[in-house]
Amino acid sequence: MFDFFSNPLNVLHLSSKVLGVGLVMLLAGIYGAYLYDGGLPIVVLVLMHAMTIVGPTLIKIGYVMRLLSQHRLGKGLISAVVA
Repeated sequence: MFDFFSNPLNVLHLSSKVLGVGLVMLLAGIYGAYLYDGGLPIVVLVLMHAMTIVGPTLIKIGYVMRLLSQHRLGKGLISAVVA
């Protein structure tokens, strides 16, 4: 498990997936909670509102993962060029 996160390319690919899932959750939550005019059961409505919170959270986590992996990739590139 830790070997997966020690490779910055793996983290970069995972961050792209987390960003995509977060964006889909945010957009689906906004549509279902605020834009859809049909009647929804209260459980679904609560889940849609929850998605408007969890979606941006995943976007932030994915973005930080992307920044860290790009920083680690850049650091390795600079050390390879200097050496």
